[in-house]
Amino acid sequence: MKIRVIAAALLASGLALSGCGRSDSGTASGPATGSAVATASVTGDLTMWAMGAEGQNLPELLKDFTAANPGINVKVTAIPWASAHDKFANAITAGTTPDIAMVGTTWMGEFAELDALDPTPGNIDKAKFFPGAQATTEVGGTSLGLPWYVETRLVFYRKDLAAKAGLTEPPKDWDAFKAFVTKMKGVSGVKYPISLQPGGDGSWQSVMPFAWSNGAELASGDTWTMDTPQMAEAWTYYQSFFSEGLADKAPATGTIEADFVSGKVPMFVSGPWEMSAVEKTGGSGFADKYDVFVMPTKQTSSSFIGGSNLVVFKNTKARDAGWKLADWLTQPDVQVKWYGLSTDLPSVQSAWEDPKLTADAKLAKFGIQMKTAKAPPTFPTWEQVSGKFDSQVEKVTKQNADVASALKTLQQDATSIGTGG
Repeated sequence: MKIRVIAAALLASGLALSGCGRSDSGTASGPATGSAVATASVTGDLTMWAMGAEGQNLPELLKDFTAANPGINVKVTAIPWASAHDKFANAITAGTTPDIAMVGTTWMGEFAELDALDPTPGNIDKAKFFPGAQATTEVGGTSLGLPWYVETRLVFYRKDLAAKAGLTEPPKDWDAFKAFVTKMKGVSGVKYPISLQPGGDGSWQSVMPFAWSNGAELASGDTWTMDTPQMAEAWTYYQSFFSEGLADKAPATGTIEADFVSGKVPMFVSGPWEMSAVEKTGGSGFADKYDVFVMPTKQTSSSFIGGSNLVVFKNTKARDAGWKLADWLTQPDVQVKWYGLSTDLPSVQSAWEDPKLTADAKLAKFGIQMKTAKAPPTFPTWEQVSGKFDSQVEKVTKQNADVASALKTLQQDATSIGTGG
């Protein structure tokens, strides 16, 4: 699961507007924050770790930063995603962490428990981010980073094939969604009209959008809340797509783009990276044959928000420089330029007003969904609990196991593991 992260601009931002010191606890106005950082004449040598394509593309973006801040030197180290978690954990134990890094959102709780992360300075504006993204930085009432880039999940569908089934508008709610998928099964060559994950690693990301849309939550305070009526209703709804033959219990791996382009599987739920993938597979003109829509509403329309955060480690000798870089990377104009280099979607809401993003009608819908998208709680034990969640999903989808029993077991397992608080 991947969860796939200028001086003048800084002075114009909220960074220079407030000088509040560190707060001991969260308040109604927001989470606890760290002491303010300097905004001018900052110097220092920074080592930054970034994973995957971000680590490869970041040096190009940082040319603007170092040109405007000649006293700050930044060395970027690209880290493979596969080894990143263990590399961070080992570095924290050994006291050899970088100054600043891109960190997966679901790692925040674990690294916070190890007391490795510097609290976000109080004079950095956190209200500019999508609420769900900002929430991924907060652990135990304290903000410990900045959302760098985000992604969420929408429903992809072949609108040309939908038209053949007499479907001219995307569905809005659960009942209409089920009816829409069922009618798509009547199109020639379609056996399974929608691809949904039948358990396995990360399947919670597929189920929770339905659960969140039904008002369910994974936890309340420091207590797991898996076994609730809202969660049960969402799981039962998700299970029905498999029990009614609308989704394959044993789908082939690595064929989603080809099956979508051929029309074999005309619907699936995924993130914005799939737009370029299906259009590359489909070739010229395919972009006009498909569209996306937000998750169907029950109580709300919610989806999963992923991405990466920017953190500064406590043992840095250049704290101000580290946070100045982090804040620069989350300026709206910088985020838009970064999107052009990496296709990573901005975490800053105002960046979505730029023509480079609003011009693409499909992409704009991801921005709409991110306003209500959610993430799991930042408990250090979430990785363990999510594994139990995925296992129960597989029993419910593949074996048609009783939802109530599965959730009861999941609740017991989650309670036994605890929240790490």
